[in-house]
Amino acid sequence: MLDWRELQQYVDLLYFMVWRAVKVSYAQSVGGFAWVIIQPVLQVIVFSLVFGGLLSVDTEGIPYPLLTTLAIIPWTYMSATMNEASGSLVGNAQMLAKIYFPRIIFLLTPVLSNLITFFVSLLLIGAVLVYYEVQLTLQVLYLPLVFLLMIINPLAISLWLASLAIRFRDVRIIMGYFMRMLIYLVPVMYPSSQIPAAYRSYYILNPFVGVIEGYRSCLLGEALHWDSLAVSAGVGIVLLLSGAVYFKRMERIIVDVV
Repeated sequence: MLDWRELQQYVDLLYFMVWRAVKVSYAQSVGGFAWVIIQPVLQVIVFSLVFGGLLSVDTEGIPYPLLTTLAIIPWTYMSATMNEASGSLVGNAQMLAKIYFPRIIFLLTPVLSNLITFFVSLLLIGAVLVYYEVQLTLQVLYLPLVFLLMIINPLAISLWLASLAIRFRDVRIIMGYFMRMLIYLVPVMYPSSQIPAAYRSYYILNPFVGVIEGYRSCLLGEALHWDSLAVSAGVGIVLLLSGAVYFKRMERIIVDVV
């Protein structure tokens, strides 16, 4: 397993790399952190016009912009984190060969840096909730559980992908196509109720489904989908533990292979 005691000795380095990642992302840009809000707003507008307007997706009475906003914010965090973390080792090959520090720091950097942008984008969720006069209920108390799953699942998958990318460079190429397709397999542009009941047991095997459903249920006061949350937690924990073991094995040969 990973040596968390050793990682504690490099907390300052982790802090520096997270801060550097945030600064580089918006350096020399006119909009700066405003892009954290502008990007999801543009996506919501496009989805609303295409799926809410032209295709008339049934949202069961929920305004389509509200439905999509509550999904696009956590999805943006998970997809960006997984995309960045999976290629972090190969992308920093030169640094890996020059100095030693826990390699897991490369994966933790996008996990933490994207959390900063996620918290900023919560302003958009708050604005949409206020605009549509949504009253929060006791369901919001389950939000920390969903938030934890939102962090665990992309990190767990990234442990496997980053380790595999060391030997198989095809992983980085496949990830580009995979991420573009994956958005259609999670209930971002449509409610999960659109999935036939006969296929739901297979659909929720995607660990990101439980996270998206969880955010909508907690913020809209709907009944939680415990089946998808349980699957998301189970799959995430299994991938996290097994990925940590495999990552530790590959860590020994990273410099030689990269």
